Amino acid sequence: MKLSKLKPLAVLGGFSLAVASPMALAQLEEVIVTAQKRAESLQDTPISLTAFGEDQLETDGINNLGDIGSKVPSLTIEPFPINNATLRIFIRGIGISDAQITQDPPVGIYVDGVYIARSTGTALDVADLQRIEILRGPQGTLYGRNTTGGAINLITKKPTTEALEFKQKFTVGNRNLLTSKSTLNVPLNDRMAAKFAVMRTQQDGHIENTGPGGDFGDRDVEGYRLDFRWDITDSLAFDYAYDKSDFDYYNTQYQHVIPRSPSGSQADLVSAQERSVYSDTRQKSVGTVTPYEQSSTDIEGHAWTLTQDFDSFQIKYIGAYRELNDKSYADLGGGVPLADGETADSGLTFRVDSNEYCGQAAEFVMGRGNCLPLTYPKISQEQTSHELQISGDLFESRINYIVGAYYFTEEAQEDNGPMHHQLSGPINIDIPLLGDILKSSIRAVNMLEQVYDIENDAKAFFGQFTWTPPILEDRLQLTFGARRSEDTRYTKKFQRDQTIAETPLGPIDVSFAQCNSILDGDCRNFDNIEAKQEFTNDSFSFVAEYDLTDSTNIYAKRVEAYKSGGFNTRDPQQDGSQGPATDGVDYGFGYADGFDAEYVTSYELGVKSELMDRRLRVNANVFYSEYEDMQLNFILTGTVADTKVTNAGEAEMYGLETDITFMATERLLMMLNYAYLHSEVTKATDVSGNDVADQFVFFSAPEHSFTLSADYTLFVADWGRGSVNLSVNYMDERNGGSRAENVKNTQLRQYELVNARFSLADVPLAGGRLGAGLWAKNLLDEEYELTAVDNLPSADRSVIWGEPRTYGIDVFYEY
Repeated sequence: MKLSKLKPLAVLGGFSLAVASPMALAQLEEVIVTAQKRAESLQDTPISLTAFGEDQLETDGINNLGDIGSKVPSLTIEPFPINNATLRIFIRGIGISDAQITQDPPVGIYVDGVYIARSTGTALDVADLQRIEILRGPQGTLYGRNTTGGAINLITKKPTTEALEFKQKFTVGNRNLLTSKSTLNVPLNDRMAAKFAVMRTQQDGHIENTGPGGDFGDRDVEGYRLDFRWDITDSLAFDYAYDKSDFDYYNTQYQHVIPRSPSGSQADLVSAQERSVYSDTRQKSVGTVTPYEQSSTDIEGHAWTLTQDFDSFQIKYIGAYRELNDKSYADLGGGVPLADGETADSGLTFRVDSNEYCGQAAEFVMGRGNCLPLTYPKISQEQTSHELQISGDLFESRINYIVGAYYFTEEAQEDNGPMHHQLSGPINIDIPLLGDILKSSIRAVNMLEQVYDIENDAKAFFGQFTWTPPILEDRLQLTFGARRSEDTRYTKKFQRDQTIAETPLGPIDVSFAQCNSILDGDCRNFDNIEAKQEFTNDSFSFVAEYDLTDSTNIYAKRVEAYKSGGFNTRDPQQDGSQGPATDGVDYGFGYADGFDAEYVTSYELGVKSELMDRRLRVNANVFYSEYEDMQLNFILTGTVADTKVTNAGEAEMYGLETDITFMATERLLMMLNYAYLHSEVTKATDVSGNDVADQFVFFSAPEHSFTLSADYTLFVADWGRGSVNLSVNYMDERNGGSRAENVKNTQLRQYELVNARFSLADVPLAGGRLGAGLWAKNLLDEEYELTAVDNLPSADRSVIWGEPRTYGIDVFYEY
């Protein structure tokens, strides 16, 4: 029975059911991926890989990267706390907890082969996705720097000259969810075609703001995309893509769980507990003191690909230019709005925001009668990349190869200015009898202005060769890969940080309170300090594959990868000569010193098999990874926003991953994806040479995670097909920070999410097909935490809660 004669029945996880006739046994269809930069079967790819095909993206309601966070074991995706258009992505516990233009994430994001450098904007909806591929583990040879954790490929649908195609999808749901997606494919002639895609979605958040301004989590997204395909000759093709996304939103809000225990640190500068609300369960509403402002992210990109086919090889060029403009407003206050007659800059008011501020402190720095302005932290970035690939076969296809060169450059600025309000409230003074009097008469105001600039460039040369020796019936394949990377990073930092005490006698500059000496009130100021680093790396990979049978393949591999070093803009010290930081620890380095590159060597044994007449697919692997100079990003204890990035020394992890797909009957498809992960920092040295490995842990590295799903076809008829899908996503408890001392208050508990969908598809209408889907996410309304912090002035533990039960209906028409 040939697969070309099979009729697709349903798709799950990129896998299609296919049935030849009611009496024939159904089989799993072949899954084609491009993880190794060439089209090949998933079963022939020696990578721990999960692929979501177009139908499964629809079934699981996956519209962007954020939607897959709980659906792939070994992968966790969290929103960045003060910028919901940014995602923190971890694969096998490797990721980055902060979002800075001077730091690169260790999980590479690619859209149609184009590297996306900044994690800001990665939460944006993509208008017309065809497939998502998640590559677990280091990918240093073909994907280069910044893939020590893995890589994620987003592949969009291309235009076709075969026919006019149109698809319209509407979604409505709770919390005023309304989405419209339209795609139109137009053949221009027998060699040219264009495809247009438009998307608009809006939804209310799940937390009401009882204060002024917008509600937490509200969002409004527009996306546009134009694709053009020109088959210039039978062997030469040109592809062009333009995309634009506009994302307007209100950031979600931290909700406080545990009141703060004073420790005499920076976070205790002001008294906050009186104006804060605490709860260990999800609150439906909290309030702001000042108007909660809207944030926005705008992304625009161009990409072009030229492909020339020859008899035995292919030359491909991929070029791209992208722009990012982002401004994000956050309010980390206590959750109690102003009382009647109270103003935002007086009395017992507590604030952690960048809105307007009027009062003694403002006049002290801005002049009499002036206020500190409303300020949005803004990021602007431009990136350009070029990649040349040559791939083909040699010696009667005994050798399969791909070689290439890559160049990338970017310029970016993070502008957190002008001087603005950051933190204010009644001064936190604990003196018997006088404490309450001083609190009501003295107010502390911290103000900030920051501008960071970067210029980065990277170039690389790479190659991968796969040899099938004429032995063992051609069942053995040996692969060697190598990559040479050279990176240059430049940065400049300007910062003014000032703290004023407003008293009955007038304003007093107390900036020295955050320094180690009363004479050094400028310790946190940076006067356009410049720094530059250069990195080089050679990464290699070795893979051996052997076909035990025609349907079972085993592989063993050793791979290397590297993540470039950089600079930490939130480091409170200029360099290592300033002594102890704001937490009282002398780390021996500061902003200008930067941090070094990170290296990983990983070993993996895997099997990919199809059994029971291709009704059962079992892919599994075990791995062991060693990290050198691993980069750890952590908040300084007792501070609001100060962080350090250090190369921890050495770390290791090992684990097991398995993907099982089973077509139990002609109508029932079941899938289990499971991952076990053990991670440990094994060596870390402080400035005094002491081993402090026990002070560090892996961020967001759950020990167990799995997804269990079932797709059942209820009926197949001439007038349509009905199916139901049920899935359970489990995430084990995980650390919410990198410091062991913070684990108690930042630990994230385990959760299970149940999702369901009923679909009606393939209903003939006006020469096309009509379909609908009734769906629910988090069906049991589980309360679960996405992220937690312990550094806010009002709480030792604050969390952002995950989405509550969400439900709706999709209606779509395809022609």
